[in-house]
Amino acid sequence: MQVLIIGGTGLISTGIVKHLLARKADITMFNRGQRAAGIPAGVHVLNGDRNESGVFERECGSRQWDVVIDMICFTPEQAKTDIQIFAGKCRHFIFCSTVCTYGIKVPPHVFIEETFPQEPISAYGKNKLLCERIFLQAHHDQQLAVTIIRPSNTYGPGGTLIDNLEFDPVAWDRIERELPVLCAGDGLGLWVATHRDDVGKLFAYAALTPRTFGQSYNATSDAHMTWEQYYQTVAGILGKPADLRYLPAGQIWARDPGRFGLLREITAFHGAYNSSKAQRDVPEFTCEIPFSAGAAELLDDIRHRKTWKTGTNDAIYDQLVEATARM
Repeated sequence: MQVLIIGGTGLISTGIVKHLLARKADITMFNRGQRAAGIPAGVHVLNGDRNESGVFERECGSRQWDVVIDMICFTPEQAKTDIQIFAGKCRHFIFCSTVCTYGIKVPPHVFIEETFPQEPISAYGKNKLLCERIFLQAHHDQQLAVTIIRPSNTYGPGGTLIDNLEFDPVAWDRIERELPVLCAGDGLGLWVATHRDDVGKLFAYAALTPRTFGQSYNATSDAHMTWEQYYQTVAGILGKPADLRYLPAGQIWARDPGRFGLLREITAFHGAYNSSKAQRDVPEFTCEIPFSAGAAELLDDIRHRKTWKTGTNDAIYDQLVEATARM
């Protein structure tokens, strides 16, 4: 199986490559070559910028592929270029979208399925939805056999362990120092975090699976948590108590909209998804890594990479903690 991954060195891509190699696939990556370290032996690399006129088409469009997986398509223009290059030149096209395309409404039965109305609120989600529609139209027009995969919060070595407020939080250092940590609302909102190796299975085993053609799938674990449980799990890994303090989400992001953009657009809202459709159509997609084990692995990796973020001398965070005493 000849597979082209556009991107290939990111978090989810690492999991995809692992499982494609287990399937004995012949893998080629196309990327800018800025994260070459750690690419497995035997994986071919084409270097270039997909947005540079002519380079993408010259490097990737001159041959036939069994599967093309685009991990870094973020705009409608990029989606249209994919179709121009790969229509008639690949047997299966897989697009990495996002659950952010669903927006922030809560479904009657709590868990969001693939048929839930897509009403994104962020620019990221809106652009991904436009891309989805372009690809599905190409599928309908028989230009490409397309599959859409929508991951949620994916974590693993090489990345960060988000909290309820930030992509790269100070919360874990504060828990280790036994300082109070912030959580938005009442801490009872639902969340799901899925290890990159589990998410990667869906991409790798959906490849060339005809029943996935023309379909969209959530790619999340079944193990949902409240944010309070999420913090308590990480605190247990660190061996320290979690002194949680609660504030309304709006009060937190108003203090620093840039810093708390994750909360403003994503984590302040419902985040529970049903991935049973993916499990039905791709039986290999089983989420086997519990959050407690995966988070412990990632925290060790963050220390090893010396990217542990300190929670001291943080005036904004301390002021928000002080505000909880007045609630």
